[in-house]
Amino acid sequence: MSRDSLPYYNTHARELSPRYESLGFESVQGWLLPFLPESGGTALDIGAGSGRDARGLSALGFEVVAVEPSAGMRAEGEQHPSDQRIHWVNDALPGLDSLMRQSLSFDLVLVSAVWMHILPRDRPRALRKLLSLLKPSGLLAVTLRHGPPDPERAMHDTSPGDFERMARALAAEIVHVSQAPDLLGRTGISWTRVLLRIPDDGTGALPLLRHQILVADKSATYKLGLLRTVARIADGHPGMARNEGEEAVSIPLGLVGLVWIRLYKPLLEAGLPQSPANHGTEGLGFIGESWRMIAPLSPLDLRPGMRFSPMTAPPLHRAIQDALRTIVRMPAHYMTYPGGSDPLFRVVSKRNSIPPRGILLDKAYFQSFGEMIIPLSLWRALSRYDAWIEPALVNEWIHLMEGYAKSQGHALDPRKVARAMLWTTPARDVALIRKIARPILERKQLFCIWSGKRLSEKSFEVDHCFPWAAWPCDDLWNLLPADRVVNLRKSDRLPSLKTLDAASERLSGWWIKAYLSNENRQIGERFLVEARGTLPLSSPESPSPPDLGEILEGMLVKRMALHSDQGIEEWESPGSWDPVQDP
Repeated sequence: MSRDSLPYYNTHARELSPRYESLGFESVQGWLLPFLPESGGTALDIGAGSGRDARGLSALGFEVVAVEPSAGMRAEGEQHPSDQRIHWVNDALPGLDSLMRQSLSFDLVLVSAVWMHILPRDRPRALRKLLSLLKPSGLLAVTLRHGPPDPERAMHDTSPGDFERMARALAAEIVHVSQAPDLLGRTGISWTRVLLRIPDDGTGALPLLRHQILVADKSATYKLGLLRTVARIADGHPGMARNEGEEAVSIPLGLVGLVWIRLYKPLLEAGLPQSPANHGTEGLGFIGESWRMIAPLSPLDLRPGMRFSPMTAPPLHRAIQDALRTIVRMPAHYMTYPGGSDPLFRVVSKRNSIPPRGILLDKAYFQSFGEMIIPLSLWRALSRYDAWIEPALVNEWIHLMEGYAKSQGHALDPRKVARAMLWTTPARDVALIRKIARPILERKQLFCIWSGKRLSEKSFEVDHCFPWAAWPCDDLWNLLPADRVVNLRKSDRLPSLKTLDAASERLSGWWIKAYLSNENRQIGERFLVEARGTLPLSSPESPSPPDLGEILEGMLVKRMALHSDQGIEEWESPGSWDPVQDP
């Protein structure tokens, strides 16, 4: 549904809902069943209305995102019971701006009885957006309405021929076309059902990334450094990005500089060469007095949400400026599309001074340096596939350093290289959480997030909610108290939708006790900054801090993305703890 139709659907939602619900899911969408994967997957229902099709897909084993711009229809849909949680989103074609920020991809996108509401001039843009949301080999199902329009609902003619030509222009494969009568029995109305597939991501982003990593000339590791920096931001800080027109996103330039420093700092401390002529910090343009002054900082200090006093902020601020001057002058300038001179990443710099009252590493501070513009196709590829892209970046980076070391007449210690290339180590992340949890544990008010069991000194462990092996996130919201036995059983698996939903109250309670009620206000500040920067929240640009319900919703969406894109095995919690057995 487009927003032009909203007044009608908001006004008539209560009478329309029973009409749609009078038809069963299989009677309307049964034509899709032979094409759907047996194991389910992720599904997107655009113009979900009363939620009939979303619930039908959920019953088939799909995790479903239901997009519906009409508040009246969403209210009707959300009141229907469902065995599985359906994530409702207020959004509309042709832009789907809110949905696009969440970096999700789908095995099935269903656009049923919606296409006639989209203006003909907006349809190519809408179809391009829909195809970009598909996984490789994912399916896009669209129904086209024929017959007299309803003037109250802002309808426009649809043509199967025009639709198929648009699909072919976007390199989509037409899998199925069939005709169907109107099941509500309206005179003169009929439907064409079209099923499309795209055999890869359809953007050329993955071949382009492969070219930059493995083929493009490199006189230093800087190009790989910038690619890994952007990949880390796409994977770990999507909330820091914003849409830049239809084909790009922008990320805060200060965050680029901070992540660059965080990547290079352990490499240079280990004395690993970054160019044929470089050994240690010699000859690198971003190394100066400020770099030496931030030597005591660890990787965990260099992260969004941390605060620096007026005494410690200046050297870090200047080190970020030095890093950005090198990035702008070198990799951002020389990383171009194959066979051309157009830069892959465009930089818009700002001149800024050192904040007089210290630094909070948040979005506003990072934006004070300017922005980096990333093509949308590359951003989405990095968001979806960083688990596969980053190992290629790391391996090539190590290969370059080994070559540089050999040309300088020495060999690298593989263990030293492996340690330096780590983003960070989980053992160091949990120390702060143990410190925060100790007084709560002493008051006997610490409980396992998954089972609800009261924890003791012996049974308490810190769990990464989303497993470190799949997604190395050390944000406070992702670090949770868990029973040692339960955590061992969970291992590197992803909590199921049901498990995460069941733990939501305990999650909120932990966040309040550990972070938001902490005497050290910087802990709560950091928790909120990290959640806003890392999770796909529904209102990322809001000046108000996100509430806990919004953070929980963001976790559910991120869980869906990890399960969908990486196929991580799911884990079911053991259920609530029996208080009779509580020590």
